Amino acid sequence: MAKGKAASAFFCQSCGYESAKWMGQCPACREWNSFVEERVVTGGSGRSTNGRSAQAGRMTGTVQTAHPMPLSEISMQQSERVLTHIGELDRVLGGGIVSGSLVLVGGDPGIGKSTLLLQACRELAAQSLSVLYISGEESLQQIKLRAMRIGEFADGLKLLCETNLEAIEQAIRDTNPQIVVIDSIQTMYSEQVSSAPGSVSQVRESTNIFLQLAKGLGISVFIVGHVTKEGTVAGPRVLEHMVDTVLYFEGDRHASYRILRGVKNRFGSTDEIGVFEMRREGLAEVKNPSEYMLSGKPEGASGSVAACSLEGTRTILLEVQALVCQTSFGIPRRQANGTDLNRVNLLMAVLEKRAGMQLSGCDAYVNLAGGMRITEPAMDLGIVMAVASSHKNRPIAEKTVVFGEVGLSGEVRAVSMAKQRVAEAAKLGFTVCILPEANREALKGDLPEGIRVVGVKSVADAIAMI
Repeated sequence: MAKGKAASAFFCQSCGYESAKWMGQCPACREWNSFVEERVVTGGSGRSTNGRSAQAGRMTGTVQTAHPMPLSEISMQQSERVLTHIGELDRVLGGGIVSGSLVLVGGDPGIGKSTLLLQACRELAAQSLSVLYISGEESLQQIKLRAMRIGEFADGLKLLCETNLEAIEQAIRDTNPQIVVIDSIQTMYSEQVSSAPGSVSQVRESTNIFLQLAKGLGISVFIVGHVTKEGTVAGPRVLEHMVDTVLYFEGDRHASYRILRGVKNRFGSTDEIGVFEMRREGLAEVKNPSEYMLSGKPEGASGSVAACSLEGTRTILLEVQALVCQTSFGIPRRQANGTDLNRVNLLMAVLEKRAGMQLSGCDAYVNLAGGMRITEPAMDLGIVMAVASSHKNRPIAEKTVVFGEVGLSGEVRAVSMAKQRVAEAAKLGFTVCILPEANREALKGDLPEGIRVVGVKSVADAIAMI
């Protein structure tokens, strides 16, 4: 076979679009300044170095004929999910690991991705499952140091330090494990792709190989992916479309909490989250995140209120803090941590127009204590009451929880699953719940003991409760 001719092409780092020349904006995904130059090989081979199949006229060998099948002839075999016995992880996965699935786990460096997956491998190996952990970043000794900190491991776990994709593929076929962990996809490279490891072509080619192995052999594959400064997995965006499930591990690496969030899941809901706490021996599940998030809430302080949010089927109570003070500059400063700043500005405009509060000359800082990032509309009423409490310098009564969506007319609109929110508040010892009037009417005669619900129709009614 003739040797291919070296050339170069430009690839979009966001979607993988290929172009013969550099362009300022990608015509496929409309991203700006996303093209990078990579070497490719044209001609003379059955496979181009950017991972795409060669043209049919240049293909050699026998092509297998595909046989379409009617929908009625396809047999359904419901395979049982494999539980990792890490409840928070199983919840986000939709109830366990699906055989033949490809899962992408993304997160900042040092956030705990490798630790979480190694703990999952420990639990799976304890169930007499064959697990293969492939690392391209750490040596076998480094992995064992972390494993010794986590606990005892069964012999079902095997380790491999390798970055060559062809060698990894052969090792997987030889050992035929049930679970495979790849740490990380940015370190893998194929000899058939001339670009450097971590490039668009290498990441796409590597993921395609693992996808074929997962579907062809029925192996569940976990892929670790580093994220960019924008918070997305490094590499082409098409990577997220190829896999079955995308999980993001979030949180401040200097804090002890970690949040596992699903953004794509073909086998379950994408609304679930898992909460972990980083300890010396690894990641520990936080089974009651509401109690964890409310720990340390000040008593008798203005600008602090407990609000209720819903993440999937889990109800979470957390503290909303606000600090409003007179500005020293011509333009007031507004800052939000854990929620959308534009939403905070909108709610402050509603307070000025509908409640008569003069906030145009005040700096405002809003923070969700505990490091959670929540954008659910039910947090609106909590933000409004925290801002009003700080502005008036009047504390909100202790053991009071609030939730509700605020509209531009100042009305407080109903939210979903109000009964579950009130029940969670009562379980944590709250005695008063301020909620939309529409939800209060729907809850008549169906309330837990020890809590009183107060319905409000507008922000003015809610502020009057302070």
